[in-house]
Amino acid sequence: MKSLGRIAFRRKYIVIAIWLVAFIAISGASQSIGSKFNDSFTLKGTDSTAGYDLLSKALPAQSGADVQIVFKAKSGTVNDPAIKSAMEKVFTSARAIKTVGDIASPYDPMHMNQVSPDGTIAYASVTYSKYGRELPDKDLRDLVKLGEAARSANLQVEFGGSTIAQLNAPKGSPGEVIGIVAAGIILFVSFGSFLSMLLPLGVALLALGTASGLVTLLTHAIAIATFAPILGSLIGLGVGVDYALFIVSRYRREIANGVEPEDAAATAVNTSGRAVLFAGATVCIALLGLFTLRLSFLNGVAIAASLTVLVTMIASLTLLPALFGVMKRKVYNRRSRKAIDAGTHADIEKSAWARWSRYVAKRPVGLSIIAVAIVAALAVPYFSLQLGSSDQGNASKSSTTRKAYDLVAQGFGKGANGPLQVIAKVSTPQDSANFQKVADAVKATDGVVFVSPVIAPPGTHVAFVQVIPATGPQDIKTSDLIKKLRKEVIPAALASSKTEIHVGGITAIFDDFASVIGSKIPLFILVIVLLGCLLLMLAFRSVVIPLTAGAMNLAAAAASFGIVVAMFQWGWGQKILNVGAGPVESFLPVIMLAILFGLSMDYQVFLVSRMHEEWVKTGDNEKSVTTGQAETGRIITSAALIMITVFASFMFGGEKIIKEFGLGLAAAVFIDAFILRTILVPALMHIFGKANWWLPKSIDKVLPRVSVEE
Repeated sequence: MKSLGRIAFRRKYIVIAIWLVAFIAISGASQSIGSKFNDSFTLKGTDSTAGYDLLSKALPAQSGADVQIVFKAKSGTVNDPAIKSAMEKVFTSARAIKTVGDIASPYDPMHMNQVSPDGTIAYASVTYSKYGRELPDKDLRDLVKLGEAARSANLQVEFGGSTIAQLNAPKGSPGEVIGIVAAGIILFVSFGSFLSMLLPLGVALLALGTASGLVTLLTHAIAIATFAPILGSLIGLGVGVDYALFIVSRYRREIANGVEPEDAAATAVNTSGRAVLFAGATVCIALLGLFTLRLSFLNGVAIAASLTVLVTMIASLTLLPALFGVMKRKVYNRRSRKAIDAGTHADIEKSAWARWSRYVAKRPVGLSIIAVAIVAALAVPYFSLQLGSSDQGNASKSSTTRKAYDLVAQGFGKGANGPLQVIAKVSTPQDSANFQKVADAVKATDGVVFVSPVIAPPGTHVAFVQVIPATGPQDIKTSDLIKKLRKEVIPAALASSKTEIHVGGITAIFDDFASVIGSKIPLFILVIVLLGCLLLMLAFRSVVIPLTAGAMNLAAAAASFGIVVAMFQWGWGQKILNVGAGPVESFLPVIMLAILFGLSMDYQVFLVSRMHEEWVKTGDNEKSVTTGQAETGRIITSAALIMITVFASFMFGGEKIIKEFGLGLAAAVFIDAFILRTILVPALMHIFGKANWWLPKSIDKVLPRVSVEE
């Protein structure tokens, strides 16, 4: 690692040029080629997927993306000649779009139920033959243009569905700018030098831009969700500034001690750089742990986020020492350089952390109880966690998708925004008779307000009905209805018959998605906890430290999830965050856990590595813990404050899921850095004493030697 630091320092202009060329080339290529983000996913073995497969094989031209055209007569009804003529013209023109497979018009006698009882609101369902990356954006925009052209003083036309939401999704978040500015201010206050502030921030931004371009190019090869770039920015900006901050801080310390710039750069890369390498690898491993869930939708997110962390880590280890070669001693302002030369430079903040570390050493039991009580109180809402999927009812009230959603709810009831489908394979007349019995039974079920006539396209051996629940797609009662139809209503109606029948539709798919992820969370937690503990055991030759770290990570996660549940599910943050109350996004816990376990291990490594270094020298546990906390407390909390600011800034714009990530991660980092690493971890290490550093000899013999310290 020392050689890497020296080479980058000496070949500074070559290293800087390589990074600039890579950034320009990758950014240019991504801009010219464009992106192909894809939110589609498959859930093999679920009831909704089986139903979807039946329909897609029977009606391939109608198996793609679905868009609703919702329109309202401001006076009169939608059957007035002028409105009917305008909308039928839209439908006729839309059928000419190459990828449009079918349009269910409310003026078709088969779809009269798509006109509200008072006749003022109606909707048409437009089904495309392609989905996700295969569906050209142009075909969607052409449909939108047709509808917009039909708008008039008496006719409101809006477009609903997740496909339109993705088309209109913002490409970035105002939170990025807020986070960058806030991080810059914190760095300037911490370092007292404008040039020192630019180092971590500039490296992080260059790395983030390069990684963003790579992710955009990668969307043409693998399926990556539309929220992945913003999530990547959130993670990359946070860890990028943090990693650079750790290395810059060590370089400044060496310069303050009178070390020559080249030697200082080599030492910084060989000490803090080692910790950054270990910490970055831990974050990547935790993110790639998402592959254990075997959900293709999350694989792309894991790859994109890991790639962003990897690029920022490499930039910190190569670009930073090159910039040190340019700046040399200018990482301090002129006054500080004079103080260093005069031997009067002192780190005032260090003495404050030294006093706090001695305070923790004297009162470990009492402080531990207080810290545990705070975390436990914050975690209480977690136990009412409801997983689900956000729909357009959570979108901005000014968006066309939210307007369409509200119009449908107004005209047809909340359940019309999340219709279910009951789908059957009808190979014989008996199957058809059985399915009619099922349709009648579903119609008589509490919680169902409408069931369409049986639709059986000729020659397909498939029949289905549309089911409108009384409750909205995010309501827990709708989820209960799906379970009731599958486990009670359909089996009872079929009796002993063998007709193949499934409950599907987008609401059922999202419900199954939540169930599948919920069932796999325990395995996922077990995998990443074991991997994290194994890495810490390798690094610190201890059993207690990894187990303590695993428990702390779970505590931080539970407390942060509790805050997310209270703000988003319970609705405490509706006014502050401008979102509707509803279930927490299904995939948020697993992605947040991956990120949190990685980041928590970062802080654990930076904190304990200094303690371990002192323990190896002295064998005195109290001195080791006190010294380690005193020397790392300022940098850990400064880094955490930057990351909290970056994460929290993402709550001020973008989609609901990004706001959930922003709040959850900001809360988790605050709890981790200011409660767990500052109070609980050192307090427990004082209580455990020398047991912190115990490792059975049998395990010690087989474990490979890995050192985080120099």
